[in-house]
Amino acid sequence: MHIKSQKDFFSGLMFVVVGVAFAWGATTYNVGEGARMGPGYFPLMLGIVLAVIGAVVLFTSLVVEVEGGEKIGKWAWRPLFFVIMANLLFGVLLAGLPSVGLPAMGMIAAIFGLTIVSSMADGHFHTRPTLILAAILAAGSYVAFILLLKLQIQVWPTFITG
Repeated sequence: MHIKSQKDFFSGLMFVVVGVAFAWGATTYNVGEGARMGPGYFPLMLGIVLAVIGAVVLFTSLVVEVEGGEKIGKWAWRPLFFVIMANLLFGVLLAGLPSVGLPAMGMIAAIFGLTIVSSMADGHFHTRPTLILAAILAAGSYVAFILLLKLQIQVWPTFITG
């Protein structure tokens, strides 16, 4: 069988591999059943759904003809780097690094750091829209996690709250 779309083939293959890995990893937990779900139930179902979606995408990449074969391009190293760094920065700002003496900066600073660094992935950084987006995300996260869900997350840095 001939691959008609390389992009769909490899993305479908990735979905299948990740879905099977999640489903397999979930079996180490108590799965339970639909009425009494265990901690492994959701990851198992999510893994199965992801693997099925990947299989459908994989099948269509072998059956549906596309113009030019949709070849895979070069790796986008800049976005990959900035998105990974943004997530690492979010974790460090949210929880701190006690081993090097960096205190937790709280949820608001972590969201601002995440938004600013991840917006640099495009190569066309614009300060005003990025700060507006960060403020909206921070306010929405505050409302959702602190006010509505009542989670005990540090919101501000310790040197501000005392």
